[in-house]
Formats: sequence, C-alpha cells, structure tokens
Amino acid sequence: MKRELTPEAYAVIEGRHSDPFHYLGPHEIDNERVVRVFLPNATGVDVITEKGAQNKLTRLHDAGLFAGRLPDRSTRYQLRAQYGDRSVSLDDPYRFPPILTDFDLYLLGEGNHLQLYDKLGAHPLVLDGVAGVGFAVFAPNARRVSVVGDFNFWDGRRHPMRVRGNGFWELFVPGAKAGDRYKYEIISRAGVLLPLKSDPVAFAAEQRPSTASIVLDMRSLPRPTPAPAGSNALSAPMSIYEVHLGSWRRRPEDHNRWLTYRELAEVLPGYARDLGFTHLEFLPVSEHPFDGSWGYQPTGLFAPTSRFGSPADFAALIDACHRAGLSVILDWVPGHFPDDPHGLGHFDGTALYEHSDPKQGRHLDWNTLIYNYGRVEIANFLLANALFWLDRYAIDGLRVDAVASMLYLDYSRPEGGWIPNKYGGRENLDAIAFLRRVNTEVFGHYPNATTAAEESTAWPMVSRPVDWGGLGFGYKWNMGWMHDTLNYISKDPIYRKHHHGDILFGLHYAFSENFILPLSHDEVVHGKRSVLGRMPGDRWQRFANLRAYYGFMFGHPGKKLLFMGNEFGQEHEWTHDHSLDWHLVNEPGHAGIQTLVRDLNHLYRSLPALHELDCDSAGFEWLITDDRDRSIFAWLRKGRDGRARCLVVINFTPQVYRNYRIRVPFLGYWREVLNTDSARYGGSNVGNDGGVRAFEDHLLPEVNIVIPPLAALFLVPET
Repeated sequence: MKRELTPEAYAVIEGRHSDPFHYLGPHEIDNERVVRVFLPNATGVDVITEKGAQNKLTRLHDAGLFAGRLPDRSTRYQLRAQYGDRSVSLDDPYRFPPILTDFDLYLLGEGNHLQLYDKLGAHPLVLDGVAGVGFAVFAPNARRVSVVGDFNFWDGRRHPMRVRGNGFWELFVPGAKAGDRYKYEIISRAGVLLPLKSDPVAFAAEQRPSTASIVLDMRSLPRPTPAPAGSNALSAPMSIYEVHLGSWRRRPEDHNRWLTYRELAEVLPGYARDLGFTHLEFLPVSEHPFDGSWGYQPTGLFAPTSRFGSPADFAALIDACHRAGLSVILDWVPGHFPDDPHGLGHFDGTALYEHSDPKQGRHLDWNTLIYNYGRVEIANFLLANALFWLDRYAIDGLRVDAVASMLYLDYSRPEGGWIPNKYGGRENLDAIAFLRRVNTEVFGHYPNATTAAEESTAWPMVSRPVDWGGLGFGYKWNMGWMHDTLNYISKDPIYRKHHHGDILFGLHYAFSENFILPLSHDEVVHGKRSVLGRMPGDRWQRFANLRAYYGFMFGHPGKKLLFMGNEFGQEHEWTHDHSLDWHLVNEPGHAGIQTLVRDLNHLYRSLPALHELDCDSAGFEWLITDDRDRSIFAWLRKGRDGRARCLVVINFTPQVYRNYRIRVPFLGYWREVLNTDSARYGGSNVGNDGGVRAFEDHLLPEVNIVIPPLAALFLVPET
C-alpha cells in the first residue's frame, strides 16, 4: 500500500486537499473496491459492511490515514476506529451522495433560488438511512473549505467539503446534530488560512462575544399564528410601535438584564394592544456582535439574536403578537455589514459579499462593508433572506434600513471618492434592480405583507409599483415631515409664525408616496434629546406642546410610528443599555400623554375619515392655512363615505381663541370627539362642551368654536 503515500495523500493529512472525495471514501482501483479514511489520532480502523463483513484497514501514516479493501460489494459500510483503549463506531462522510441537486446548482448559479435557505446552511437530515447534518456554503474562491465544530474537535482536517457548481461547498456529516456549534475553516486561493467563519445562512448563533453558528432543525420550529388579514393595506389604520427589544423593559433587580423573547411575549403585545397600536416594529433582530449597533450591523442575517433566547422563543413572541391582533414589522439591513473577522468580509479570501474597491465597498460613515448587488449569488442571498423572515417566522413586513445609502454611489462620499455607473451617473443601478426585485418577490409571494423604505432623499416613486418605474415599496418613511415638524414644534410659540411653512410644506408632497410619519429611534439619540425634551416652555407648556404635536400627527395624512417611550413622554434620550423610564407613567403629566396616545390610536382606528384615504389626496382638504399670527391650522379628513368627515383644528400657541369660525361641509351638530387640552390628559379643560352646531352663513355652513391653548381638536358630524 506504499503507493498510497502520494502528494494527494499528504494533502489530505496536511488539511489542504481541495477535492477530498477524489481521494477519500470508496473507490474502484484495479477492479477492487478500496476505501480510504483519515481519522486523526486513530490507532486502528476496521471497515464493516452492511452485510457484516469486515476488514482491518492498513495505517498508511501515523497522522491517521488508513486504506484497505472493502470485503464485499456493499455500498453501505461503517468504520470502527480505535483510539487507545476506546473503540468508536462511525459512518464515513465520504461515502454519501451530494446534498445539492443539479437543479439547486442551476438556480443558485443564476441567482433565482428564492428558498436557498432550504439548501445552504446546516440542515439535520437522514441520508441513506443515517442521521446527520448537511452543510453547504458559498465560497467560490476558496482552495479548501472544511466544516469544524463540536462533532469533530474543531479540526479542519477531519471534514473537508466537496465543491459543486460555481463554488458551492457541501458535506453530509454523519452523527452531527441539532444544537452542535460549528464554523467554516477556509483556505484562500492564495493558500492563506482565514479566521474561522460563521455560516452566512446559519439559523442560530452563539451569544456574543462567542461567534459560532448553531445547527437548528428548522422543521421543528413552530409556525406563528398568521396576523390579522388586511392590516397592511393602504386603507387600513396603521399605528406602529417601534421597539428595541433589549431596552424596552429591563429587570433592575436582576442585574439590569433584558427580558427574554418569552418574557416579552407575556407583556409587550398586551401593552401595545392596550394602547391601540396596530403594529409592532422591532429594530433588527438578526444576530449582531455589537450591542451599540442596535442590530444595524448584523453578521447573521438568518438567525434571530440569541441575546433573548432561541429561534423557537422568537417564534413564540411573533405568535403572541399575532394572537393579540398585532402585525409585526422587522427592520431589515441589506445595505451594509460589519467587517468582523468571523463575518462575511473577505469570506473566502476575496471580496465576495462586498465590492473589492473601497470606493464602492466600504461605507465611510459607518466603516462597514457594502454588498455587491451586481453579483447574482449575493443578490440572491439577500433576496432569500427577506423572504425567509416572512416564510419561517410569519413576519408581516420589512422596513428596509438606509435605502438612500444603497441608491446613490456618491452617498456621503467626497468628490472623486466614488465610481460612477456605466452611464456616468451617481445612481447605483445594481441596488435599484435589487430593491425592485425584493419588493416584486415579497408582494408576489406574500400579498398581505408589506415593505417600507427609510429613504431620506427625494428619490421619486419609492412606494410606486415597479411596472410604473417605481421601487415597489409598500410605504416610505416621511423623513422630511419628521424633520420639518420637529423643527417647528421645538420653537418657542412666539417664533412659530416665522416658521409657518414647516407645517404647510409637508402637504405639498404628502400624497406623492404612501407615507409613514415616523417619530423614530433616530430622533431620540445622539444629543437630539427626547421628543418631550425638545418641547419649549415651562412644564405645563412642554406637555401641552407634546399633546398638540401628537394630535397634529394623528390628524395628518399618513400612517403613524412612535418609538418606545414616546407614548408616555420619556424625558431622557434613549440608551440601548438601559430600560425606559417606566416610573414616569405614575406621574400625572406622563400618564396623561400615555392616555392621549391610547385615545388617539383608538380614534384613528375607529374613524374611517382618519385612515381610509391616508395615502390619497381625496382624503384631505385644507380649511385654514393662512392664520400665521395665531399659528392655527385646520383641515378636513375624509373617508370614502360621503358623511365620513373629521375636522382637525390645531393651535400651536398658548392663547385661547374664542368665536373662531371655520367652514364645514355639513349643517347640524359637530361632536368634539377628542380635545388634547382635556383635563383627562393634563390639560386646562378648555373646549366646546362636547360639540358645536354648524350654522349657515352666506349659504356655507360654518362652526363657531373655542380653540384651547396648545391643543388639537377633532370634531365629527353627527349622522
């Protein structure tokens, strides 16, 4: 058997063989069935066929290389290895057929494998009657890829993988099981041994600072109950409660620990439902190494972060939300990723997931890497990830982070620091095609789901159909509205007349997109103060300003979003490693804000005039736009029914205005259904005693109302 000690044999022993199936496993040599195995540290190996015949293999090298004749023509056999006094029976991974089919490889090669997560990653399965785990990973520029883990002493010599198609490596590892930790050991094309890499398609991962992937049997994952149908429709009320799971509520009595997914399931859905929200939106839950990134620098796009529990625990949280009547939106981050050594950066020794040129492949603001959307395998990876959350966890929508950074090649780059597209422009054509594809596939496969873009520029038709030339999103965050109105409300009322246009401007483009009005996490960090902290005046005026602002928001066209803590007037800026200031809800002013948000949500949901035509200009009519000196605005919100009307009046000064006349469409009684100055919310209780009766003046109906200080009024006609 000395002929076996070839360069190929030494390549196996030294862990640098790029095609282990060519050497290891069963082979026909000179009309004889021969098996070769490499079991480091083994002192002896027997091969035993399914018919019971056995043969002792010859040790070719002290490192653990053995070879010998198969005693019969059986295709199935086991190995019995001797390690000193211990004997171990095991199956030879190099006798099993491939995992990926030719059709899988075809779809993966052209970038159309929409459920690649069913094939790539780690999957417990039974192959040829043997239980184990099938591993598959994309690394086209690697010289050798091995899977290492709890099942092989993290020794890359033991399980080198076979390469298929255009660089997809695979191996069935008998005896590996769900719960095993694993990574990939990769030797680059240049022969460099890379840092161990986590699985890009891992479904579970260790909690930081550990970084191993964990084998999960996705077949055992419970499927959450579906969300209420139609909750994402343009005509539906959408009031979103945005939550960072790690800081919503903590246990100070238990070392300030965060709540687990299961603990959150017991309290968060009920709290959001009680306050009248229709949706929960979670900051990114994909696995990420750095708490301070809030999840926006993920390394494991397919794995719910292990900080709060297992994937099954996360599924239980989604199920609890759905059972409470709440839809769930996830923040999704396809725009960039961190360059942690265990992550996607230089995955196979080359710029695989990212662009090789830093002018295209690195974000200057965040020092992160940018996906190469023009590479079909990478675009397929991201697209499948979007669909994965809707498929396996019944997620109801994706809010896509930092879309502007994807759309523009010169985003936050100096002159000369970017590469134009093939037409000489600054538009990222690959990213545009990718986003359109994502939205097309999401709505095509999950018509009840939605997508929302955080897009901070005036890019046209973000939320218009792809076949119209749009990007195809369901909604767009209205960042301009957020900045303009926060700028306005932070001014002392005496100066607001000079900024009257900040309120009016948003209505010039309010129906150019399907907008969500966000008061998000980004507006309560980095020195911006909390929303309440921006309000001017003494304590009473600060709370009154906030109440008026929330009334303005809920009366304004567009779906609504409040970041956690906004609903009760959090005083301090949000910080990711501390709980919200829940003690504040016991104080009258903050309790009043919370009660107001609850009532605004219920009013918004109950009145078709306030939500049915949120994204249609037919649902809005200005009534008062020019009362600059008194900072008063009034408009009519309309539903589809001819009598579905709501009069919204806002006073952004601390003065009371009596006998204020406003034209309305109907005679009769107009009932005051909500007044943010009510004593119920901590206000001065100035109002209209439940409503007013419209009168006819010059053949046009009008109401004569009292407008409270720093307040919003909502009036509806009695039917």
